[in-house]
Amino acid sequence: MAKYTPPKIWTWDKDNGGKFATINRPTAGAREEKDLPIGKHPFQLYSLATPNGVKVTMMFEELLAKGHSDAEYDAWLINIQEGAQFTSGFVAVNPNSKIPALMDHNTDPATRVFESGSILLYLAEKFGEFLPTGHKARTETMNWLFWQMGSAPYLGGGFGHFYAYAPEKFEYAIDRFSMEVKRQLDVLDQHLAKNEYFAGDEYSVADMAIWPWYGALVRGVLYESEEFLQVKDYTHVVRWAEQIAKRPAAQRGRMVNRAWGDPSSQLLERHDAEDFETKTMDKLNPDAG
Repeated sequence: MAKYTPPKIWTWDKDNGGKFATINRPTAGAREEKDLPIGKHPFQLYSLATPNGVKVTMMFEELLAKGHSDAEYDAWLINIQEGAQFTSGFVAVNPNSKIPALMDHNTDPATRVFESGSILLYLAEKFGEFLPTGHKARTETMNWLFWQMGSAPYLGGGFGHFYAYAPEKFEYAIDRFSMEVKRQLDVLDQHLAKNEYFAGDEYSVADMAIWPWYGALVRGVLYESEEFLQVKDYTHVVRWAEQIAKRPAAQRGRMVNRAWGDPSSQLLERHDAEDFETKTMDKLNPDAG
C-alpha cells in the first residue's frame, strides 16, 4: 500500500466519502428550499432513530409514561441518507444539519432546540423530571450527560465509521478507536459496579443519553461488533443496558422514526400514543435489534 502524504492544501474529493459520500460536504447551510411539516402538538420533533434520535424519543415516552399529557409530540422522519437535514426548514431549526431537532410551539415565538443533550436538558427542566434536584445527584447527572456528548463521537464517528462504513479498512484507525471504545466501556463498567444508574439510584437523562449508544453496543445491535469488541465482558454495563431495555418507554422510544429492521419494530412517524397500538407492544422482544 502506498504511503499517504497529506497535500499542502486539502481539497474536497466527493468520491472519497464511502457510504455517506452523497451527502457529506465541507460546507454548511440549506441545499433545498423546503418547509418542515407541523402537526397538532406543541412539540414538533424532526429526527431519525439513530442513537442520538432515540435519546429524545425515549425522553418523550418516559414523560408521557409519568402522566405528563402535555408532553405529547409529533415525530417526523428525517431521512439523512437522502439529505433531508439540508432543507431550508430543517436548517432553520438546526444550523448544524444534524438530527434530532425540536421546535417548542408552547412559546411565542416558538423555541428551537438542537443537539440531543440540549433537548434532554430542556425537557427535563421544563417538566421537572429525570434531573435530580439534590446538588450531588444533579451534578453527577450532568457529569455523565456531558461525558456522553464528548465520548460518543469516538464510538460513532471514530470506531463505527472506520469499522463499519469506511470504503477501506485501515488497521491504525480501527485499532485506535477500538482501544478508546473499550476504555470507555471500562469507565462505564467500573462506575456501574457501584451504582444502579449513572446518577446513583435514580434513573435520569444521563442514562437516556448513554443507553442508545453504549447500551446498544453491549446488546450487540450496533455495528455488528459484539464479538470483535468482546462487549459481554463488561458485565455491569450489560446489566444496566438490559434493565433499561425492559422499560416500555424505552421500547417505544426505539421504535419512533425507525426505518430499518423488523417492520414490527418500526414507527416511521409518531403523532399520537395510539400509533403504537398496531405494533403490539406487549409482544415486543427487548432483545431484538
